[in-house]
Amino acid sequence: MSDFIPPAKPIIGSDEREAVDRVLRSGMVAQGPEVATFEREFSEHFVQSRPVVAVNSGTAGLHLGLLAAGVGPGDEVIVPSFTFAATANSVALTGAVPVFADIEPETFTLAPAAVEAAITKRTKGILPVHLYGHPALVDDLDRIARAHGIDLYEDAAQAHGASLDGRPVGTFGVFAMFSLYPTKNMTSGEGGMISAADETVARTARLLRNQGMERQYENELVGFNARMTDIHAAIGRVQLTKVDAWTRTRQENAAFLSANLRGVVVPTVREGATHVFHQYTIRVPEDRDGFVAALREEHNVGSGVYYPIPNHRLPSLTRFAPDLELPETEKAAAEVVSLPVHPSLTQDDLERIVGAVNAVAGAGA
Repeated sequence: MSDFIPPAKPIIGSDEREAVDRVLRSGMVAQGPEVATFEREFSEHFVQSRPVVAVNSGTAGLHLGLLAAGVGPGDEVIVPSFTFAATANSVALTGAVPVFADIEPETFTLAPAAVEAAITKRTKGILPVHLYGHPALVDDLDRIARAHGIDLYEDAAQAHGASLDGRPVGTFGVFAMFSLYPTKNMTSGEGGMISAADETVARTARLLRNQGMERQYENELVGFNARMTDIHAAIGRVQLTKVDAWTRTRQENAAFLSANLRGVVVPTVREGATHVFHQYTIRVPEDRDGFVAALREEHNVGSGVYYPIPNHRLPSLTRFAPDLELPETEKAAAEVVSLPVHPSLTQDDLERIVGAVNAVAGAGA
């Protein structure tokens, strides 16, 4: 049998290793000049020079961003249930209540009508996820937020370089978070970035990441240790020089898959949207789990299911949504499969994936 094709493959090369060695030789490995430079370069590259704050994980970015935006006990924040649990977890960790709304089936992102129906007098903000690398309908969500006098935030963990009508994600909300986890479109080994709408939010996030201090021992807030190291920033800086080419390859791989797959529902890219294909996610309407098993066992092709259990069904979060019904979320959770789309794929790999999917779909899994 041919070699296994993994669903994701982090790319760490000699440039990244040399950058780490450079930092180690410098003797300054905690938050220092590499972090500050990475923040500036990331800001210029992705978010139109907005203030950005580097932290030690994407989840920390969400948590600190929400706190810096003033979210806390007594507030509600509307979130999707069809995403990784960190989105709702971060709301809950502030003491606020995550309120789950249904998704739009084409893009798997928050449905504006569902969001509007979920707004109450306690709603502080809306937190869409740009899931799989496709931008949420942030223009519509922003209009809803403004009409109701509430905030818009962004979970851009999977969406480095995505845009809507030419405007990059990460520039719509009071804050946005980008993840730098190893399997994302670019990585720092581990880490996250907070993009802030203004310097006030950014400064609060900086205080919160560093025990509430701007100057040593002059703690202004009760804060956290959520700093990024210079080691991680050095990796991120190298990856920043490569991510655009990797994204183009992801988009080319996705176009090949969409043009050649049969018997499954391929991803939608809405007009005006730039999809960066962190995941290439199809729908398999019948026996998704059998389909996944057959790809692996019969064809040695890996895949992922993101996400099989909606957040409002998780034991950790179900108390926030007793008896809630989200039909599009439930349907997506039962049907989605993410196929390999990463930049390391060869043309032979892509043809194997197409052949495997078409064979399994044609056989009815």
